[in-house]
Amino acid sequence: MTKSLKGAMTALITPFKKGKLDEEQYAKLIKRQINNNIDVVVPVGTTGESATLNHEEHKRCIEIAVDTCKGSNAKVIAGAGSNATHEAVDLAKFAQKHGADGILSVTPYYNKPMQEGLYQHYKALANSVEIPVLLYNVPGRTACDLLPETVYRLFNDCENIYGVKEATGSIERCVDLLAHEPNLTVVSGDDAINYPILSNGGSGVISVTSNLLPDQTAKLTHLALEGDFHGAKAINDALYEMNKILFCESNPIPIKAAMYIAGLLETLEYRLPLTAPSSEHMKKIEEVIKKYAIQGL
Repeated sequence: MTKSLKGAMTALITPFKKGKLDEEQYAKLIKRQINNNIDVVVPVGTTGESATLNHEEHKRCIEIAVDTCKGSNAKVIAGAGSNATHEAVDLAKFAQKHGADGILSVTPYYNKPMQEGLYQHYKALANSVEIPVLLYNVPGRTACDLLPETVYRLFNDCENIYGVKEATGSIERCVDLLAHEPNLTVVSGDDAINYPILSNGGSGVISVTSNLLPDQTAKLTHLALEGDFHGAKAINDALYEMNKILFCESNPIPIKAAMYIAGLLETLEYRLPLTAPSSEHMKKIEEVIKKYAIQGL
């Protein structure tokens, strides 16, 4: 089961229309991912603005993703993270009940738990469901770092915890994880270093850039997993400028702007406190997009 929850994965944006979830557009975006060889879609993570969705909207995004992927080869890893363990458990149970293939759960933000608290949080989450659980470590956004020792402990103690999405930006961290636990699934959470992580033994990527360029992200990932590191590096290098501009402001501000400019979104809307990019950054995003071929418009 867990072997399929790897490869080229997209951290889906959440489209809004007049302040509400645009369900029709959301399904279209997911179909485009499927048509461009993405292995797994990941709804309601950081890129999906999960922090500003209410629970009804969050669950609806999971439902749409699962329903849209039915009959295709694409899997769904549903975002099920919260700063409160009972809320994360509720989302995880919902995802499992509706047919998600796995869950991705970010470290509890704001309250800054100690490593024992993180262990107990994830153990409770894993014990609440039977589907695979992917840990998500992004201390730059959560003020909470899931240390390797805690990852090893969870991996060994909880049968359905199979890996971690690493978004520390540290190659050394990824080397450390795989050197100590070769069977651990390490997934890149930072587009700029997708290739280095894959070439070090990473099992996939959860990409922001693939919202815009799913075909290229899929090709890069698949080449690397097949052992064609030269070909994968060439694509990673070609994507560097796009990867860089998509983080000129807080994610998902730039990627939603890029998709709007490219014609993949009908409206450019965010949930406060997120706002549209500055006019300077908007111009830079427009300039960079011109250098790439956007498929499936």
